[in-house]
Amino acid sequence: MEALIYFSLGAVVVVSVWLFRSKKLSFFNQNQNQYRGQKPTFNIRDTLSGELLCEGIIFGPTGAVNSRFVADMNAIWDGDKGIINERFVYDNGSVQDRKWVLTIMNSGKISAEASDLIGTGVGAQSGSTINLNYNIKLPEDAGGHELAVVDWMYLLPNGTIMNRSQFYKYGIKVGELVATIRKKDF
Repeated sequence: MEALIYFSLGAVVVVSVWLFRSKKLSFFNQNQNQYRGQKPTFNIRDTLSGELLCEGIIFGPTGAVNSRFVADMNAIWDGDKGIINERFVYDNGSVQDRKWVLTIMNSGKISAEASDLIGTGVGAQSGSTINLNYNIKLPEDAGGHELAVVDWMYLLPNGTIMNRSQFYKYGIKVGELVATIRKKDF
């Protein structure tokens, strides 16, 4: 009986440390307030507009690179509504087309829709960042899993966007994307 009590206490301590670490000492700890007022200011209508080039890598659950990609993006805004068409070409030769519909609401929050999203994503601009949170369903050839995504975009002084996204299943990180997005050179 005493062993069971010690085991239970130990399990509670381990879970508590893990939860504290994952919530306070990780990617989740970021919030829009800490970026408020930072320069350059990320104005989504200006920065994510026109012909864009995205280059990135996707890490799997072990931290190893699972895939590399290049994407052509075209973003068009009409007032507070933007449509971003994307064409991803992955290192294995597969191609993925995607269309985002972003809406900037009166509150300044952002709503995001895409065919592979489950429901509507939500986010906000703050200083030099944009944060989006959404649930996505992967294509069947990628496992068909439903994942929660925490997506942060950071505007760099030269106009390049650094994008970092983490993917979670049952609260456990199962992947990460790191990419740059910049205006296309013609």
